[in-house]
Amino acid sequence: MTPMFRTVRRATLALALTLVANGVRAQEARTCPEGLPAETRCLSGQDANGAWYWIAIPKSWNGSLVLHTHGGPRLKAPTPDDAIEDLQRFSVTVAEGFAWAGSNYRRSGFGTRSAAEDSDNLRKIFWEKFGRPKRTLLHGQSWGANVAARAAELYGQGADGRPVYDGVILTNGVLGGGTRSYDFRADLRAVYQYYCGNHPAAGEPAYPLFQGLPVGSTLKNKDLDERLNACTGLDKPIGERTPQQATALRNILAVTRIPERTLGSHLTFATFTFADIVNLRLGGKSPFSNIGVKYSGSDDDAALNRDVQRFGADPEGFRNLAEDSDMTGKLTVPTLTLHAIHDPTAFVELEHAFRDTVAAAGASDRLVQAFTSEHEHSKLATPEYAALLRAMTAWIEQGAKPSPAALASLCASAVATYGEACHFDVDYYPPSLSSRSYGRHKPSLDRR
Repeated sequence: MTPMFRTVRRATLALALTLVANGVRAQEARTCPEGLPAETRCLSGQDANGAWYWIAIPKSWNGSLVLHTHGGPRLKAPTPDDAIEDLQRFSVTVAEGFAWAGSNYRRSGFGTRSAAEDSDNLRKIFWEKFGRPKRTLLHGQSWGANVAARAAELYGQGADGRPVYDGVILTNGVLGGGTRSYDFRADLRAVYQYYCGNHPAAGEPAYPLFQGLPVGSTLKNKDLDERLNACTGLDKPIGERTPQQATALRNILAVTRIPERTLGSHLTFATFTFADIVNLRLGGKSPFSNIGVKYSGSDDDAALNRDVQRFGADPEGFRNLAEDSDMTGKLTVPTLTLHAIHDPTAFVELEHAFRDTVAAAGASDRLVQAFTSEHEHSKLATPEYAALLRAMTAWIEQGAKPSPAALASLCASAVATYGEACHFDVDYYPPSLSSRSYGRHKPSLDRR
């Protein structure tokens, strides 16, 4: 375990002792939120590390559990009922007869291993109270897919040698790990500053852009939005943007290959979440680099590449981020991924990177990837999740490894139940991550 994450672990232990001394909130019955099947039983509680959680069990429970890992990472302090949002969003799980359990995680901010541990702790709580389910599945969406994949790797085998998890479902997942998934956001900080020069603004202390924000910064989301809008006119109709704003926006989008509609959210991540990662988790050490990047697509690539701010990755910071969030690809149980081709947040090319990681680990026979023509990130069409759950059950119990076409067929059979259309593109496979993210110089992860 790395020194920085060891420090976090010590702080967590201290929190756990405090919670035990003060009395952790006991698990209690709760009124289920809207959108769940009638007579579903809901409970909530707090584990020994301070992570709040919710559990939902349908009246006609099929005996299996889906352990859900939420996305983000969320930067606001966790509250007792945060999990309700995902319980409602993925209520199809309960409608399909599965019990659902989701942890808020013990703390805000980045920390894939910590979130994976909190999720597995909830699995233990469920097993202790209700007995070992017939099947236990992991499901993660967005960054939660990174958490779920790491949970399967880190906690997939019980003390008795039996698999703890029977299958893993990853939807619109951030599946490149921390050392590959966020390169384009590091580029965004550099390219944005080249064209806008207001983050940091003139007169503010300079800091390396990989840091997100300097320690002690009081910048708020609304302040960042104001700077982005002032430079690019993003909040205005196209016809109301000044020529300078239109030029800046056009160049930023062309060079970074980021969709206009999510430019603000990506800049927010590259500001506040980068600050969390670098300042709070990695002791100020950079895990990001744009050394060697040759930016293209601008009005003047030569000037951009000459004058853009450059920063390199610190070997220790890079290694620590990798150990926290990069996947090994060593799948031990059936794993299904589903990704929207036009996902504007977690780009579909990450699936290509994940496939390569799994192939390098010799586990391709345990992976099926499918894609839809959708344009959203936070949720796919409801019958598509039903198809994944049904296909996973058949794969585990009957050995029927599904194809994308089989998933599409299962989805079609669920349309009447859920009243939404299916969007599978059974012939699609994404290009390599290098087609979306520039190559760059990075430290080696060879630990020999």
